[in-house]
Amino acid sequence: MSVKLFDKWDTAGIEVKDPGLVRYISLRPVVVPKTRGRARKQFHKSSMHIVERLITRIFVPGHRGKKHYITSGHCTGKYETAWKIVKRCFEIIEKKTGKNPVEVFVRAVENAALREEIASYQVGGIIVRKAVVTSPQRRVDLALRLMVQGAYQKVKSGARDFASVLAGEIISAYKKDPQGSYALREKERIEREAAGAR
Repeated sequence: MSVKLFDKWDTAGIEVKDPGLVRYISLRPVVVPKTRGRARKQFHKSSMHIVERLITRIFVPGHRGKKHYITSGHCTGKYETAWKIVKRCFEIIEKKTGKNPVEVFVRAVENAALREEIASYQVGGIIVRKAVVTSPQRRVDLALRLMVQGAYQKVKSGARDFASVLAGEIISAYKKDPQGSYALREKERIEREAAGAR
């Protein structure tokens, strides 16, 4: 008998196709993705299940921009609430695509993970912007953050269900559709800026 995520979806046959992200997207078999924050070693999140990282990201979507355009102070709550949102989101993905939602999510993360970004540093009296290669761990972190931020922004502007909006964001990223995915639009914008700063 195989161990299935949420007692529904098998992760055994799923493999990460992006070679740079293989060590940073964990798909170990678990029923409830929760480590309870017990392991406090460096880079522990690399061994956390990728779905658990999505669940914890829902608590803190993150500030957008340096001016704190979006605050996430009221997103905190019980783990079970975020757990139910992700489970419902995966059910919607399975219904719409007819595929294993965990695999769809992994492909979406791979597609939304940016490869280059801009670092700013000061030389004398001027600030220089330079294109830098993004580390694999940061690629996964930014992909998750942008997906949740995109969904959170849509929910704040309308009265829709967060699970369905997040499912739409993941499906659009999976299909490489920048019109429907905030994460892909931001990825393209940042990489375009980095290409101009080379």
